[in-house]
Amino acid sequence: MGLSIGIVGLPNVGKSTTFNALTKAQNAEAANYPFCTIEPNKALVPVPDLRLNELAKIVNPQRIQHSVVEFVDIAGLVRGASKGEGLGNQFLANIKESDMILHIVRCFEDSNITHVEGKIDPINDIEIIELELLFADITTLSKRIEKLQKETKSQKGISTQLAIAQELLKHLESNNPVRTFAKKDNDDFLILNKELRFLSNKEVIFGANVDENGLETDNNHVNAVRDYATKSGAIAIKLCAKIEEEMVGIDDEERKEFLISLGANESGLEQIIREGFARLGLISYFTAGVKEVRAWTIKKGDNAPRAASVIHKDFEKGFIRAETISYNDFIKYGGEAKAKEAGAVRIEGKDYIVQDGDIMHFRFNV
Repeated sequence: MGLSIGIVGLPNVGKSTTFNALTKAQNAEAANYPFCTIEPNKALVPVPDLRLNELAKIVNPQRIQHSVVEFVDIAGLVRGASKGEGLGNQFLANIKESDMILHIVRCFEDSNITHVEGKIDPINDIEIIELELLFADITTLSKRIEKLQKETKSQKGISTQLAIAQELLKHLESNNPVRTFAKKDNDDFLILNKELRFLSNKEVIFGANVDENGLETDNNHVNAVRDYATKSGAIAIKLCAKIEEEMVGIDDEERKEFLISLGANESGLEQIIREGFARLGLISYFTAGVKEVRAWTIKKGDNAPRAASVIHKDFEKGFIRAETISYNDFIKYGGEAKAKEAGAVRIEGKDYIVQDGDIMHFRFNV
């Protein structure tokens, strides 16, 4: 299981610069003109997790394997994207395939960098993108309603799905995103969302992109984005994409000192990855052996067999038990052998709900 985050925003807000920093490689061309990113760039980015390093100090493995996030750098949207303007249809399809959205918003002034709207107004920028996503959902849902109206004459059980679809359409036509729809727990809505993957239903993190001078204190633009995020049930994280990109290649200690000099314990991009995991209800458990110490991504609330399946489907089919040590106990006792001597190794069955940071060894038979 992985996490896919689509990076969206108007042209020239810092999307490609952010992508470069995230991937630690100059894979996305950052140029001062719209649509410099024609095809979506994809890259797998390790999820920062200091616990892996602590486990490795004890186990001394051949390698460390982090959980990963797939970031997709999607070309800048413009007004009319939902109607195909600016290659909009192609990029809206790319967003549909993402699990959540990182919406980069320009929160700095610079006369040398053109703004496609001719002014710096982050809330206006946000509303342009949000409306385009909403309009795209209206188009998709309207087509489905037409199909349901035909099917309801010949198929039983379609009428309730049609009723929910029509109610949702009214909600969207009132400029309300799918994520605020009151009946999102309804079974018919869940069927619609699974099939249509509504864009305005995706979790959003707003990346308030500032210049170096804006890192220490929030400017008015950042405050406006934070307020907007709070009202819409999202989260805003401040970052300086240019600084993040400059930190590429710096060793961990130097990078840590640099962040402290900026008044930060972790970079904006690290916060974004961590929040992305949290908001989608993802956690990590670990396997720790001499070949590798590795993090595995699962949904919070997954039981032991389901967690085992991310290693291999046979682990779930033939699950017998899971030998489990909490992260704190593994560190406290200095590894599996001493944890076992101390009685800290637990034998868990099929109903065990895996906890974030568990170190697990699965027994199975197929």
